[in-house]
Parts: sequence; structure tokens; C-alpha cells
Amino acid sequence: MSEAGKRPKLIYLVSEDWYFVSHRLSLAVAAKEAGYDVVVAARVREAGAEIRNAGLRLIPIDFERSRLSPLAELKTLASLIALYRREAPDLVHHIAIKPVVYGSIAARATRTRGVVNALMGLGFVFSSNSRKALTLKPFVSVLLRRCLSRPRTRTIVQNRDDYALLRDLHIAPADTLRLIPGSGVDPDLYQANPSPQEVPPLVLLPSRLLKAKGVLEFVEAAQRLKSTGLAARFALAGEPDPSNPDSISKQELLAIQNGGAVEYLGWQRDIPKLLAEATVVCLPSYYGEGIPKVLIEAAASARAIITTDMPGCREIVTPGVNGWLVPPRDAAALAEAIREAIANPARCFEYGLRGREMVEASFSLQRILRSTLEVYDELASTLPPGSAQA
Repeated sequence: MSEAGKRPKLIYLVSEDWYFVSHRLSLAVAAKEAGYDVVVAARVREAGAEIRNAGLRLIPIDFERSRLSPLAELKTLASLIALYRREAPDLVHHIAIKPVVYGSIAARATRTRGVVNALMGLGFVFSSNSRKALTLKPFVSVLLRRCLSRPRTRTIVQNRDDYALLRDLHIAPADTLRLIPGSGVDPDLYQANPSPQEVPPLVLLPSRLLKAKGVLEFVEAAQRLKSTGLAARFALAGEPDPSNPDSISKQELLAIQNGGAVEYLGWQRDIPKLLAEATVVCLPSYYGEGIPKVLIEAAASARAIITTDMPGCREIVTPGVNGWLVPPRDAAALAEAIREAIANPARCFEYGLRGREMVEASFSLQRILRSTLEVYDELASTLPPGSAQA
């Protein structure tokens, strides 16, 4: 992969340690086992010990996703440039838009030789037709084009919509784009059993509590169905994300709990157990997802899925095969899909089995790891001799 006797150094740059553990820890461990010298750079909060216990070197960075202070952001960028210069990596893997932008600037400044930019969905700017999104889109397109078009760069996207958009708008050269569907899950960790037969059935939304995840539409759908006497439990599992301006506030969460239509389960560590208790899993998201990991986990658990007809979400659901697609921000359509699912438990389990087959065929962790390591090896094989800095 590199010079004789030298392990190629790979740095992962990600804004949050908990996200890295949830979505990329298995990949970093696989890269280390494949012969890479792996370093993780992230904002360290509650998950640092888990990263270190996996045998990975962790470097804390001052990364705030929603911070708007230009001076603080310049300090973060300067610290990343210093980090890349000091560590002299052979490859860097930037995860999500802000690390992609900042990391690409740092890589260019230090002449880092190989760059992998992973876009976990294109988010609000490319999925919304609002005035704000339409205003920002040209600026963000130019910025991303500069990041994704430098030599010896590969761009990983998770769904076909994002692949086509980046290609057709010439934001990334077509020959540098790689479509790798999601973060992957290990199907063996999830049981494909029928949903519990107890009444009432559980309709579950497991997610960070962001408005754009469709939390408020889910609550409205639950209220509509409860008012008609539908016998079902509705539950949110997850936490607000104070670093995200779109987060459900404490006051909104309290109002949801006091409303009585939806239970609040809080953050859940044992996701396979949680999903096994559900009959239907909902994610009425309305921004540009990559492929939501929780939907892959739901499919691995043989659970029928109700989600929106949006990039990323529709990648894991085929209507009439393993779930329902509804229009975004449409609580009435969401309620009708939930009603149909609850009225047809046998169909739900049939949908669940088909979803499990989809995960085993296309979304398994081993397949995702193998595809990503191939991107690393492809770049490493083209690196010129010498240090990471020219």
C-alpha cells in the first residue's frame, strides 16, 4: 500500500465522537486490521473511551457543528492544518459536510496526498425548495466543488440521488464518485422474529429528536389516530441534539409528553432489543439523508418501515415490498400509512422479511467495510513516494 516497511497513516476527521462510534468505529478497526495506522480526530465528549478501547489513537479537536463565530472557526481550521502537518497522513477520511470542507482546506494547505470525502446526505440545502435553501445552494455547490475536485480525491455518497446530483451539477468528477449504501449493520445482531402479539402494537420513531426527522409530523399523526380510537402505542426513542439548531427543544418535548398521544422512551443503547418490541418503525424525515442507519437496522430486524419519499429514505424502502413511502411533511398521509400497517400485521411481517433480505444482499456491514477499504487501497496505490507533505 505504500513504501516498504511503512504503514500508511489514515486520519478520520469527524465532528462528534458518538457519531464516529455509532457509524464508523467498525470501519476504523477494519482499516487497522488491514494494515493502516489509524488516527481519529473528533470532538470528544462521552465516547472517547470507547474509541481508545478499540485500540485507536484519538486526538481531540474543537469542532462545533452549529458555531457561528468566525474567529473560533478560524482557530479550528488552523488547528486542523497544524494537525495534518504534524501527523503527515497518507490518507484522510472526512465524514459529513463540515469536516469535508474544513478537512479539504487543511489537506490542500499541507499537501496531504490522498483524500476521501464522505457525504452522509446532502442535507437541507439540496433537498429543500425554500428560499433560504435556494439562496445557499449556488454558494454551497461552489464550495463543495472546490473540495471534491482536487487530485487524488474520492467522494463517497450513500444513495443514488446524491450520486446523480453531484455528477450532473459537476460538483464532483464522475470518475471520483463512489456509491456505498450506508454505514452497514451486522444482520446477525438483529433477530428476524415476528413482532410481539401483545395489544396494543408499538409504532416507533427511533432517532435524534430533530424537527427535520419528522418528529412533529409523527406526533400529529399519532394524535389523529388516537382521536379515532386506534389501538396502538406511539413512542419516540432518542434525545434532542442541542448542537443542532433544528433540535426539538425541552419545552416542545415536555409538551409532547404532556399531550398523551406519544410516549417518550429517551435514549436507548440496545437498539436490537428496542426494534424487536416494535411492530412498525417510522422515520418521516424531510431533509437529505444519506441512508438512515436506523432504517437499515429496522429492516435487519424484519420490521415494516414507514418513511418519506426523500433521498436516502427511499433507498431502503420499496413500496409494496418492505414498507410505505409517504410525502414529506404530510401528517395525514403518515397517519393513513400507519393505520394500514396496524390493520395488516401479516403484511407487516412479510414486509419485514423482505427488508431483512435487502439488508443481507446490499446493506450488510461486511459489504460496506469491503467497499470502503477498496477506496482506501485504490488511493494508496496511486500515492507518489515520499512523505505526506511535498
